[in-house]
Amino acid sequence: MSYRDMSIGELLALAPPGWGGALLNGLCLSLQVAGGGYFLGLLIGMAGAASKLSGGPVARDLWACYTTGIRAVPELVLILLLYFAVPEALNGVLTSIGVGEVSIGPFVSGIVVIALVQGAYATEVMRGAIRAIPRGQIEAAYSLGMSSAKTFRRITLPAMLPGALPGLSNLWLIATKDTALLAVVGFTELTLAARQAAGATKHHLLFLCAAGVLYLLVSLISNAVFKALERRATRGMSHG
Repeated sequence: MSYRDMSIGELLALAPPGWGGALLNGLCLSLQVAGGGYFLGLLIGMAGAASKLSGGPVARDLWACYTTGIRAVPELVLILLLYFAVPEALNGVLTSIGVGEVSIGPFVSGIVVIALVQGAYATEVMRGAIRAIPRGQIEAAYSLGMSSAKTFRRITLPAMLPGALPGLSNLWLIATKDTALLAVVGFTELTLAARQAAGATKHHLLFLCAAGVLYLLVSLISNAVFKALERRATRGMSHG
């Protein structure tokens, strides 16, 4: 039986010859890359925000160059640079000193690029949220003898979350969609899986819409999770 004779249910079945399993596998890979890049981006953002607010002039300038440069370059260009250009330049150096060549796979490339992009935007989101904290709260913590690390954990982090979570939730949604760019380097995430299914079956509308629905479900679930986190972070605060 050809694909044209199959029903929608058969085309979307999890087991072959259906393509539902391939779509779900692509979704899982997309979420793995987005999750890894987002988590690393949060760590970069915390370090960047702290350096921009309390670091020396050299550290502030370096972080300013990083956030400005990364936000100015499209993610697709960064992916192509990391996947093609960086290994080429690195292997040229390694070959000259007699060391074997290395390669960077699309999975690692995706995580690194998303982490760099997320880190640049998260730096600014967190910096703005920290600056919105009344200075008196920080000074009171230091007056009680709290160390910088303890002040950040007990005072700064809880106080900044209500202001940072809306921006961080948007960054997560951007990260999930940026994974679609990895299709250009042959990584079979959700978008490429949908294109492969559409090309094999000639049911382009069905599989591209199916991919869109899966992305929508991820967005709806993510919004619900972040709203729950926001309610928890603002618990006990006045909203009047």
